[in-house]
Amino acid sequence: MTMNCENRPAAQSIRGFLHYPGWLSAAEQTALRDDLRDVVAAAPLFSPMTPYGKAMSVRMTSAGRFGWISDRRGYRYSETHPNGTPWPNIPPAILAIWRSVSGSARDPECCLINFYSEGAKMGLHQDCDESDFNHPVVSISLGDDGLFRIGNETRGGKTESLWLHSGDVMVMGGDARLLYHGIDRIAPDTSTLLPKGGRINITLRVVT
Repeated sequence: MTMNCENRPAAQSIRGFLHYPGWLSAAEQTALRDDLRDVVAAAPLFSPMTPYGKAMSVRMTSAGRFGWISDRRGYRYSETHPNGTPWPNIPPAILAIWRSVSGSARDPECCLINFYSEGAKMGLHQDCDESDFNHPVVSISLGDDGLFRIGNETRGGKTESLWLHSGDVMVMGGDARLLYHGIDRIAPDTSTLLPKGGRINITLRVVT
């Protein structure tokens, strides 16, 4: 599957991250939401436990060869869901987005799906468990707005924030690949895409 890139919004750079506001149309967002329902049916959302024994506020699942899990053994990639089954395939429409914006010759091996309900957040972190940082991380936002914060290559220092809206795409690559980033909060009732509200963030990465 290919994706027509004509008449798409141009990228806006923020600290080297490429932000494509409103890159997905309303119809594409709806189709992507329905694809994710099939993924969740095969690999149910779960609440990860941090190595410190605290449940994360974000629920997650994955598609592709690898998924992301966390428990008292630590954060890591796994080829199986916590229930022991392999992850489902990455939907073709999501692969098409990666191929359109990533600039990578390889397809992603992990499609991480994070669901943020009202009050959920994700602290500042680096995506640094992959083998080759030459491949970017591509992020897709669906549902309610999320306040995205970008930091530096080390903790501390000045940060910048922007609201990510449903249909936005972000490419984190190049010199910005290892910048700290996170979601500070969700703005409830800012989208009608998800019937019960909340925000879905899809991140795509090459792992090996």
